[in-house]
Amino acid sequence: MALFRRRKQARPAGQDRAPDRADLDHLENFVRTRRGVEAYIEPRTTVTETTVILIADDGEWTRRRVDGPEGARRFAHKLAIPIYDVRLMGYPQRMRDYNERRKRRPELY
Repeated sequence: MALFRRRKQARPAGQDRAPDRADLDHLENFVRTRRGVEAYIEPRTTVTETTVILIADDGEWTRRRVDGPEGARRFAHKLAIPIYDVRLMGYPQRMRDYNERRKRRPELY
């Protein structure tokens, strides 16, 4: 029986896909189309590489992979937005409020 022959090879821990141009394009578009965007560096974990989360002034957010903490800082500097380390600052309350609003009224989002 050939049920288990075509099993995908698992990636080793920490070997998530690398950031690509589409990730950066998405982040740039988010900054261009939202007001008051701030960037937060999220550290590498055993499951994912370093990510940056962008949070608009209304709490809307998006997250994508970046090329390490320095890549996140270069990105924020290029777009002239503030950048923080989430381990030091935590997530802003407006992001938690936005998530709560989405849970209560998903039809609006």
